Amino acid sequence: MSPDVATPIYLDHHATTPVDEDIVDGMKPYFTENYGNPASEDHIYGANAKKAVNEARERISEAVNSRPEEIIFTSGATESDNLAIKGAAEYAAKHDKGNHVITAVTEHEAVLEACEAVEEKGFDATYLPVDEHGQVDPSDVEDAIRDDTVLISIMAANNEIGTTAPLQEIGEIAKEHEVFFHTDAVQAIGYLPIDVEEMGIDLMSISGHKIYGPKGVGALYVRRRNPKVKLEPLLHGGGHERGWRSGTLNVPSIVGFAKAVEMADKNMEERTSHVDELTSYMWERLNEELDDIVLNGHPEERIPNNLNISFTGVENKALVKNLQPDIAVSAGSACTTGQVEASHVLQAITDNEDRWHNAIRFGLGKDNTREEIEYATDEVIKIVNRLRNITF
Repeated sequence: MSPDVATPIYLDHHATTPVDEDIVDGMKPYFTENYGNPASEDHIYGANAKKAVNEARERISEAVNSRPEEIIFTSGATESDNLAIKGAAEYAAKHDKGNHVITAVTEHEAVLEACEAVEEKGFDATYLPVDEHGQVDPSDVEDAIRDDTVLISIMAANNEIGTTAPLQEIGEIAKEHEVFFHTDAVQAIGYLPIDVEEMGIDLMSISGHKIYGPKGVGALYVRRRNPKVKLEPLLHGGGHERGWRSGTLNVPSIVGFAKAVEMADKNMEERTSHVDELTSYMWERLNEELDDIVLNGHPEERIPNNLNISFTGVENKALVKNLQPDIAVSAGSACTTGQVEASHVLQAITDNEDRWHNAIRFGLGKDNTREEIEYATDEVIKIVNRLRNITF
């Protein structure tokens, strides 16, 4: 171990991020002092809680150029994805508005399984292919639209390989054909400018714990004008969140989440520049000193904190294990209950099975240092060479 670098080094920021101390401090009063229920606004405790929630909506809406009332708080992006897809589909079915949704084969499991769920209820779903970099062709999106298409759902940035989507082009196509456009922007917030008006986004899922906020909280942006999106709720009860998401609001987490969004937006340029420098260094070193490695995802149109690399001749599980306990990386998405199987994303971009099983995802973060990445890169090179010697 390098004497100048503290370990373990965390390089799995696509799975989750540490909560900023300032955010934790901002949340604390809503556990012990301003602990009222925002639905109980007749007294000072409830009124203070409601004020905090309203201010949180304003903070988030400013970051994405929406109106505050278009921000619906949820338990996280999985719920937001489900509300967007199932909610839009069920409303359309109930009012005879259509029977078809469009998505891509590389979407997050929350989107794919929500689409499968509406298929079970009689909807049709089109799963678009992607190119070798994992990018959807907007012309394929347009060709897939039918008279009964209700919704297009394409993620802003892939959680495994980092490839970004041409959101504005897809948004323009959706608007032209009068189809709602949903995007899962969980991995993009803080690294890509998101403007729901300019990009023609009608529904957007975001999450707290991927941007240095708390776990268990997220939001769904729901356009309420030009056009107005209508959804059926998933949860029924007291009619909270304009009837779309019943249940007592998690005020401390909402406060922390909104602060995380605000900080991600405010510090986007600084964070992007920092992680881009680190990932560029890491990739250049690995590519220079190791033979037979492949960068998965688009070489340029990608979020700057992602490196997904296949190391020929090295099983990803073996590499992850041998990097322990000093370096924390992932052999796949953390959104499938810890199971490491062949990634559906990698299967979509290549037929090379070795690449599926040799891929490691490095997710760098704003607090990683140059010294940490130098040390981590040294370790990866050393261990890959050792494992290859054993294998061959």
